[in-house]
Amino acid sequence: MEIHDVRAHRSKDNLKREDQLAWKIAEVAADPVEVDAEATDMIINRIIDNASVAIASLNRGPIKSARAMANAHMRSGGATLFGLPADHAVCAEWAAWANGTAVRELDFHDTFLAADYSHPGDNIPPVLAVAQQCGKDGRDLVRGIATGYEIQVNLVKAICLHEHKIDHIAHIGPSASAAVGTLMGLPTEIIYQAVQQGLHTTVTTRQSRKGEISSWKAFAPAYAGKLAIEAVDRCMRGEGAPSPIYEGEDSVIAYILNGRTARDKGDSPYEPTYHVPLPGKGEAKRAILETYTKEHSAEYQSQALIDLAFRMGKEIEKRGGFDKVKSIVLHTSHHTHYVIGTGSGDPQKMDPNASRETLDHSIMYIFAVALQDGEWHHVRSYAPERAQRPDTVKLWHKISTTEDLEWTRRYHSQDPNEKAFGAKVVVTFEDGSELVDELGIANAHPFGARPFTRPEYIKKFKTLTEDILDKSESERFLDLVQQLPDLSADRVRQLNPVAPKGYLVENMAKGIF
Repeated sequence: MEIHDVRAHRSKDNLKREDQLAWKIAEVAADPVEVDAEATDMIINRIIDNASVAIASLNRGPIKSARAMANAHMRSGGATLFGLPADHAVCAEWAAWANGTAVRELDFHDTFLAADYSHPGDNIPPVLAVAQQCGKDGRDLVRGIATGYEIQVNLVKAICLHEHKIDHIAHIGPSASAAVGTLMGLPTEIIYQAVQQGLHTTVTTRQSRKGEISSWKAFAPAYAGKLAIEAVDRCMRGEGAPSPIYEGEDSVIAYILNGRTARDKGDSPYEPTYHVPLPGKGEAKRAILETYTKEHSAEYQSQALIDLAFRMGKEIEKRGGFDKVKSIVLHTSHHTHYVIGTGSGDPQKMDPNASRETLDHSIMYIFAVALQDGEWHHVRSYAPERAQRPDTVKLWHKISTTEDLEWTRRYHSQDPNEKAFGAKVVVTFEDGSELVDELGIANAHPFGARPFTRPEYIKKFKTLTEDILDKSESERFLDLVQQLPDLSADRVRQLNPVAPKGYLVENMAKGIF
């Protein structure tokens, strides 16, 4: 792994392409190195994982809307949509839009947390869509997905977008563009331009995850994937992009990230420097092995806390029940406190009438329900009647978060044996007694009590889809995806599970398309 120092430059510096981060990303994407067996197995796991949560969301509002928009762009020989047969094809960018929204809707697929947040599985829908439309085989698909994970994970390690309230889809634009470039076997020059265009068009603010959170949270990564496909298409036609996109005098680092902070303090706008790790030439792309999926349909930073709530809830019951609780304080990391905790200052996170998207980003609500129910369900746990239950609201409003610097340090640790996303929880009872417990990593994490392996991914798929897919269709998909590296282009077109005829509910509301 090579570390690349990246900072803003004056235009007159005339920074060489070979010294720009976008070029270095493109070089990684264009490197023909094969994907090793371990990374390939994990790619298969994540395709299964994406299909699980996508099929479970097919008739939810955002997916119906995204599918309706995609269906206005039919294309013979195009890409397929989750739930529909392979002969129902749309333009690849619109398949990425509809499928990406389906994958993201339940907030239930994989994650990587470091300097910033990410859901690297968001790279899969655009790469799969282009593979289907362009007749690429399983080996090509594996290589493209490996690149998407590699670039996104390493950007997330080095560059914090959240600090400047920029949504993390700005890392998907470059990673998905690079991934499609690898899939297509494009030269470094074209991928370089596409990476720049992909970043330039996906810089959006984090208001999408603040206050009253809307369905755009599900659409946002699909939007980035769609724009990545369009960026590659445009650059394959010989067009260029804003350059240098990271280091330019008026570009992302200088005016959106830490260059702006330095300038506001009266310091040089050309410091500080980001240190971005990327594989060297011929080095295998294995970043996917550093990522982890979710056992529970909720923000990743709540995964360990849901597991902790299950065991703490039983102990609270032994001590007289939830009515005896005076307060619950979660001592946790900066990110958990300020993004999904009371440090956010969002009153919506305590509102029983809040949207599912908002409740998904309220650790106070999540912890209360997990304590009481001893389970977490992707539908039942967010139902309005569940959120509005008086005893739940009473308990929920007794919960708060506070930052603990040790948990913040562990959150950002580069040592996988220290890195953690949990909390210490202090329950204070009316009689003054306390119950204290803590958990650093979720049970399903690679270092957790019950790490997810292939059987767990298959179990998750069957659990989420058993009431939707016919058994034969479920078995067909699972058998096919596990042959991924050997699939022909025709069989790659069969990789989206098909729902029974009549299952899909279409959005009949009128739009532009």
